[in-house]
Amino acid sequence: MKNLLVAQSGGPTSAINATLAGIISCAQISDQIDNIYGAVNGIEGVMEENFIDLRDKIDNSEALQLLCQTPAAALGSCRLKLNDQAQLARIIEVLQKNSISYFIYIGGNDSMDTIAKLSLYCRVHNITGISIMGAPKTIDNDLCGTDHCPGFGSAAKYIATTFSELERDCHVYARKAVTIVEVMGRNAGWLTAASALSRLNGGKGPDLIYLCESPLNPESFIRDVQQKLSEEDAVLIAVSEGVKLPDGKYVSEIVQPQATDNFGHSYIAGASSVLETLVRNKIGCKVRSIELNLMQRCASHLQSATDEDESRMVGMKAVQAALNGESGKMASIIRTSDKPYRVTYGLVDIDVAANAEKKVPADWISESGNDVTQKMIDYLTPLIQGESRITWKNGIPETMVLY
Repeated sequence: MKNLLVAQSGGPTSAINATLAGIISCAQISDQIDNIYGAVNGIEGVMEENFIDLRDKIDNSEALQLLCQTPAAALGSCRLKLNDQAQLARIIEVLQKNSISYFIYIGGNDSMDTIAKLSLYCRVHNITGISIMGAPKTIDNDLCGTDHCPGFGSAAKYIATTFSELERDCHVYARKAVTIVEVMGRNAGWLTAASALSRLNGGKGPDLIYLCESPLNPESFIRDVQQKLSEEDAVLIAVSEGVKLPDGKYVSEIVQPQATDNFGHSYIAGASSVLETLVRNKIGCKVRSIELNLMQRCASHLQSATDEDESRMVGMKAVQAALNGESGKMASIIRTSDKPYRVTYGLVDIDVAANAEKKVPADWISESGNDVTQKMIDYLTPLIQGESRITWKNGIPETMVLY
């Protein structure tokens, strides 16, 4: 008996279930896999043996497609850092007890850390017969070892669309005003950079873009805003939630305590609110701040067809690699051509992705530090192309529930 187990972890995306669909569809046609299980709530569900039978839940192509358009993690998620050998031993015990020969974990940087620790545990203890693979996802696009991350393209499409709509809304009044929009991204500004794509159809888009990679000097920021206000009736600003001051502290740390999560990451949010207060105090004009928050990662109605297709293929690649005996690897996307846009799929050692962050290159950010260059636009544009086939019911998109 050889079974496959899949779990999802970390922050969801609107395409994470497309990767799950790719895993299921590939596993269904393999004569090397008997049962396909899903662990509820990530690695926590593995340790608790909280499994569901995915062959029973997803039994036709229509169900697979519905799964692809369902936002968030259909299997549930968790943010658990594995800290001791007892946890690793428990996971391997559960896998062996349930005849799991293939374990695939869909997640981001911290999830790949879990895969790295499990793979190392198996090597150290000479445990064989279990292939442990990672399938990437994150809207932050900060995973190393892959050209871009499944889930990012759809989030970028949402950001580009939202900024194109906000830009029109901001210019309906004669009274000068500033709108500051906070975009997700702790230490990498890829998603904030996607706001520039709102200019593709001729719109002005954001007037100023501040990424995590460039320190934000409050005095320079105010000068930038004042200059734009002298030229425009309204100023639209995109800012990463993880934007930092010149001393390295997060802008958001000005107004919130030094709380951290299980992985030691500072809780960050509120940079736009800090900057709103700064503009109000220094300039005195009408100003508002907006946190897009969870909408960035769950807007499946704006899913990129390119992202959905690639997300499914990454899941299939992870299964194929596991069936071929690979372990301790992450499936990856390799860009082979920009124009026309083409990719292929490969594998990287899990240590390349675990606990590492891919930052925006310096030459993709303008010299002034308040915009992006054409290199960024060329990189991003293919990732938002196409619209996924969404089925609607009673006026809203259909979704599915697995557990």
